[in-house]
Amino acid sequence: MARSGLASAARVAHWADTALRPGRDGAGPDGKGTLSDSTAELAAGDLSLTVAQVRADWDTARLAGLVEVHGDSARPGWRLRAWDRDDSAVLRGWVALFDAWSLAHPEPADHEPAAVAEVVSAMPQVLSFLQLSAGPVPVEQLLDLLEQRVTELRTERCEIPYGPQPEPTPVATDAPLDPLLDWALHALAAVGALTCGDGQATLTPLGSWAVWVKLEQICVAAQSPAGNIEQAAEGMLRGCAQLRPKAARDEYRAWLAARPVGSAVTELLDAARGEDALLRGLAFEALRVVGAPAEPDVRSVADEPTLRPYALLWLAEHDGVDPEDAHEALTREEATWLWVDTAAAVADHGEAPLLVRHLESAVQPTVPMLLDEVRAVGHPRTVQVLVALAAAHPDPALAKAVRRAAFQVHTGGN
Repeated sequence: MARSGLASAARVAHWADTALRPGRDGAGPDGKGTLSDSTAELAAGDLSLTVAQVRADWDTARLAGLVEVHGDSARPGWRLRAWDRDDSAVLRGWVALFDAWSLAHPEPADHEPAAVAEVVSAMPQVLSFLQLSAGPVPVEQLLDLLEQRVTELRTERCEIPYGPQPEPTPVATDAPLDPLLDWALHALAAVGALTCGDGQATLTPLGSWAVWVKLEQICVAAQSPAGNIEQAAEGMLRGCAQLRPKAARDEYRAWLAARPVGSAVTELLDAARGEDALLRGLAFEALRVVGAPAEPDVRSVADEPTLRPYALLWLAEHDGVDPEDAHEALTREEATWLWVDTAAAVADHGEAPLLVRHLESAVQPTVPMLLDEVRAVGHPRTVQVLVALAAAHPDPALAKAVRRAAFQVHTGGN
């Protein structure tokens, strides 16, 4: 259903990707990615559509993330790139359109903006009621619920100031809500979330699924261990450092559910750029929970030496490579750099036996080969890692060789 609902928008977006030079031509100069008149007419001719249909489909493509707007230009989004191979990308695009239902179908022009905003804020409760009803609900019953929720919102906003106050005056938002409910229901029907007719409204299967997902996100966020969901990315990752993998993933999901995906990914990558190697690894674990929406950002940092091995592993797994084989995406030098970085995390936050066992994960078949390549890789924590490994290893001869390697890196000798 999501794929068929977005098919027309995807068709226009694919046309733009093929017929235009992405990021340069096609959008108007309004900073919103609106199609220029000439481009809309060209698309209409090529696709046998009216200009109005092209503009409507283009607007849907923008709201669904099939097209991304950057200043006065637009370019294909990751969801369009993944359209043919990833059903989850299509679903995410439809959910983005569902979230933007009030933009997809303009509100009545003769209503106060405050009243429109109240109805938009109240509709999640109306949708939840429809989802729980699992069938047609009379519009009159939905109107009663809407009026109750709007009254609650106004009460929650009410503040009682100190001192004498003038007599209250009626506000424009006390107007009847039934025209706005009619607008909201038809807007939600326009994006495929519900059907309405004969004085009743019913969620479509896709709309019911979307509401369920939103409710699940709220529940997940509510289950976050105390404090972590409110933290910035670095604090959240530190809070997850001692959790078992499943518990940490649950925490990542809760933290992500409370934030826009784009800003969350940016925060995680900023945390990964810090000096703490443990946070680097945890940040990319959290990015695995994000999944496909993080792909453009992860791909963009693959040229940063500090993040490159992590990014390449993430991208390999995202492309379907088994996690156990993903290391094959790294060169020998990149794998060695990652070994040192991971060892730094263990040295800073783990116990000595863990650091000794970390030797087994090296790609080099012998310790002398490992030491030679570690010395050459140029990781800034090489000396500290080798010193910690020498102190932890029970074999005196091996510990001596590791200390010698650490000294040579420190002094720049051979």
